[in-house]
Amino acid sequence: MNRFSDARFIKSVYRPEELEETAAEVAFIGRSNVGKSTTINAICGKKDLARASKTPGRTRTINVVLVGKNKWIVDLPGYGFAVGPKDDWPRLEAMFKGYLLSRPSLRRVIMIVDGFTGASQLDERMAMWLDMNSLPFIIVANKCDRIASAKQQASRKAVADKLGRRPEDIRWVSAMRGLGMSGLSNEIADILELTQENRSRA
Repeated sequence: MNRFSDARFIKSVYRPEELEETAAEVAFIGRSNVGKSTTINAICGKKDLARASKTPGRTRTINVVLVGKNKWIVDLPGYGFAVGPKDDWPRLEAMFKGYLLSRPSLRRVIMIVDGFTGASQLDERMAMWLDMNSLPFIIVANKCDRIASAKQQASRKAVADKLGRRPEDIRWVSAMRGLGMSGLSNEIADILELTQENRSRA
């Protein structure tokens, strides 16, 4: 049974200071248009929980999904190319880095990368920043369905090498097709310590 079946969107904020304390939370980060919102929807088994868009950079706020009693999934703005003024990027960067550095209840950062095009320099810099700030994170390579079977192993190794990890450390998924999503969903539910009993709403 999906332990996220009661998940519901509860708020969007512009500043991390606007968020109250929680029992536990995980945060999703990634380049614009990497499938971050689609991955959250697939984990929770709901199509429109997090707003996915064909236009990169639509997420401009810190978006909060309640998944258990005082437990959250947090969708952060994508880094890199985004719609809107280029000078808005420093504000967005300050927003999500401020959030990541200020949440004592943050259990894990879920970093989504594009398994098809490979990890970028922006992904590499973000992984280094997370390591430098001692923030525990999981790397999820999305869009694996777009890679030919014969190239899957090499592509996974390329992502791992770029980000200084072992291939077996990379979660290899397709949020669109549902490949690998059951395992990822259960892993995040375990991190948040979700049970059937604590799925009650805040």
